[in-house]
Amino acid sequence: MDLQLQGKRALVSGSTAGIGYAIAHTLAREGADVIVNGRTQASVDEAVERISADAKGKVQGYAGDLSKADAAHEAVQRHAGINILVNNLGIFEPKAFEDIPDEDWLRFFDVNVLSGVRLARLVLPEMKRANWGRIIFISSESAVQIPTEMVHYGMTKTAQLAVSRGLAESVAGTGITVNSVLPGPTKSRGVGDFVEEMAKASDKSFAQVEAEFFEHVRPTSLIKRFGTPQEVASLVAYVASPLASATTGAALRVDGGVVKSAF
Repeated sequence: MDLQLQGKRALVSGSTAGIGYAIAHTLAREGADVIVNGRTQASVDEAVERISADAKGKVQGYAGDLSKADAAHEAVQRHAGINILVNNLGIFEPKAFEDIPDEDWLRFFDVNVLSGVRLARLVLPEMKRANWGRIIFISSESAVQIPTEMVHYGMTKTAQLAVSRGLAESVAGTGITVNSVLPGPTKSRGVGDFVEEMAKASDKSFAQVEAEFFEHVRPTSLIKRFGTPQEVASLVAYVASPLASATTGAALRVDGGVVKSAF
């Protein structure tokens, strides 16, 4: 299927590894010009080189912390013409509720929510002038099933759904769509490293820890395994394409059936 992404320019925040990298790589393979983002120049350069190997579009990089206002402004000014924005930048950290200080609540909101709000605000005027654009927030199944071990993280993922829907309402009747994508437990770099550490600490294999996780922690999963970054990226690439013009204001799940709802 041709996703008709040739000539489109996409910025994917937090895209040097994991889900963000898979999204940037997929968009580039489909012909979009892609701006890869990470906090360090070395990580950005490495990701750009790897993605460029089979890209059909132009691949560029921007090294900077896009949770900071000055970096966000610089990135958008340097790379004019962004008509696909994928807000993937995010952090997570298991911590008991009573141990989460005010500073952590503010930090998680700033990185996971405000970074995407700010970037959307910056790219929206040009999208409106062109009457075409795609804004996608990478949320999580944790937005609707708040994890007790990461309440602050779940809060930010729920906030993304509200922002996404509200922004979609604000551009009703235009060629701009706004959606959220909700991955389930996914074997991204951070999750993979976390599970590997748990496996070593308990003298078990990755497969054993994975099986126990889906038996006890996410028993509603229908695939009974971690999803892959590519499985998430495939959905995002479609939603970012002109083919998805009737899909907007939606919370789209690629969660392996973890959320026990038909709707």
